[in-house]
Amino acid sequence: MSDVLNRLAAVLEERKSAEADSSYVASLYAKGLDAILKKIGEEATETVMAAKDGAKDKIVYETADLWFHSMVLLAQQGLSPQDVLEELDRRFGLSGHDEKASRKD
Repeated sequence: MSDVLNRLAAVLEERKSAEADSSYVASLYAKGLDAILKKIGEEATETVMAAKDGAKDKIVYETADLWFHSMVLLAQQGLSPQDVLEELDRRFGLSGHDEKASRKD
């Protein structure tokens, strides 16, 4: 896993025990799941808008925000970036159609 992802995951874990007014992430944790999900929705929309505009620098910026808030969700749920990387690795070399058909939902 990327060193950046490891460092960020560690900070996000630390913020779980911090006072809500001590950091942005601690305040998100204090507000709960709905606040985190709202931010992910906002960042996903902003990423789509940046892509529609074709502004590569904005795409990168907004994708970073989306990944960041997704990592906040992972940490809040007791998951890590490694869990996502393992799932991506599991799918590697698997047809997208086959992977979708194998889902139990």
